[in-house]
Amino acid sequence: MWGLQRETSSSMYKRTSSRDYSPMVDVEDSLGLLQNDMDKETETTNPPWICSLPHVLVATISSFLFGYHLGVVNEPLESISSDLGFSGDTLAEGLVVSVCLFGAFIGSLFSGGVADGLGRRRAFQLCALPMILGAFVSGVSNSLAVMLLGRFLVGTGMGLGPPVAALYVTEVSPAFVRGTYGSFIQIATCLGLMGALFIGIPVHNITGWWRVCFWVSTIPAAALALGMFFCAESPQWLFKQGKIAEAEAEFERLLGGSHVKTAMAELHKLEVDRADEPDVVSLSELLYGRHSRVVFIGSTLFALQQLSGINAVFYFSSTVFKSAGVPSDMANIFVGISNLLGSLIAMVLMDKVGRKLLLLWSFIGMALAMALQVGATSSYLPHFSALCLSVGGTLVFVLTFALGAGPVPGLLLPEIFPSRIRAKAMAFCMSVHWVINFFVGLLFLRLLEKLGPRLLYSMFSMFCLMAVMFVKRNVIETKGKTLQEIEISLLAKP
Repeated sequence: MWGLQRETSSSMYKRTSSRDYSPMVDVEDSLGLLQNDMDKETETTNPPWICSLPHVLVATISSFLFGYHLGVVNEPLESISSDLGFSGDTLAEGLVVSVCLFGAFIGSLFSGGVADGLGRRRAFQLCALPMILGAFVSGVSNSLAVMLLGRFLVGTGMGLGPPVAALYVTEVSPAFVRGTYGSFIQIATCLGLMGALFIGIPVHNITGWWRVCFWVSTIPAAALALGMFFCAESPQWLFKQGKIAEAEAEFERLLGGSHVKTAMAELHKLEVDRADEPDVVSLSELLYGRHSRVVFIGSTLFALQQLSGINAVFYFSSTVFKSAGVPSDMANIFVGISNLLGSLIAMVLMDKVGRKLLLLWSFIGMALAMALQVGATSSYLPHFSALCLSVGGTLVFVLTFALGAGPVPGLLLPEIFPSRIRAKAMAFCMSVHWVINFFVGLLFLRLLEKLGPRLLYSMFSMFCLMAVMFVKRNVIETKGKTLQEIEISLLAKP
């Protein structure tokens, strides 16, 4: 019986192999081609955006806190100075504002090392700690010295948070929505500024309310620290640390399982291309190495952003509206709405028209808005017309700033910086941002006194036009490209 079965089986095999085996091979080949087509279709299909959205939203809490602490002392400053005994001392009042900026500069210096050494998630948690501690100290302060200590601590967290947020959002977002998600940073900052404004409204009617303004900020800071326990770590950072399996797992959480293979292949290709580069990134490499050009572009963009006059417009917006008969709190609301509206428009357009075009439109609009401010200083215009130009110029400037010059640099720079230097380069560029910010704030009033508003606003307009030429000549478009594709294209350039 067993012999018969073997014989039958052998004869069947022989008959099949002569004529019918070829169609079977064709079927297998067809199945293989079909599988390849399915793989290619998977690669060209965008990953689900909903997977990465919760991680991005948690990260942008740091930007909300950044905006909140920038504006938290605006309304309560008079009450703070009265309760702490330095009312009328303009130097002390200025220190309450500026010591926070100094702390932010210090924090930004260390942001790159912290993000590379501890990872993006732990960097967020670390930036939340001084914000919680500093807000608590500021709220319980009974002297100027304690208040300054609290503001400095908050500032260090503010300096650490924005560069890490820009890095994290860029690295965990799918390419096709990275611009939209990057705009969330600017929107969160606007909401933080407006939140500080609304929280501060009762400060003139309720004694000691300014303490509540500080304490309230500990809630989102704690939410950031706790939320990061449940968020994905940056796959690019994990890959740099040699944690390949963990990087694959995080890519699966962020992009879906079908896109992990492609993402990991791009990272491996970059690793081969960078095989001859050292692991340690020095300051001299950022300034003089093969990537010095992109670092120069990033630093210049942040410098031009600050030299455009945005701080001057924010500083004088209340004065401009007051001269038109609008109360200061209403002026802040109008400016906040313009800022938020521009940020929402940028969110919609970022992944449609691209970063470069938004930057060009933004700086052109800002130059025109400054021209309106210059026209408002003309003695030939009727008083009402001058007020309309001044108020309109202020709102248009804030709107166009939020359209591109505000959100784009923080999104574009992590895109064009190679992953090996990304954190350190962002820290360097943010340090440049804070230095220029400090000197513009320090010299603005003196320049206004010496030069007058017409010449000073003309200078701001010229800086905006210089930014237009710089962007047109130096900035590349990154819309719709993965970080690995951008880096490979930049590495290919001489």
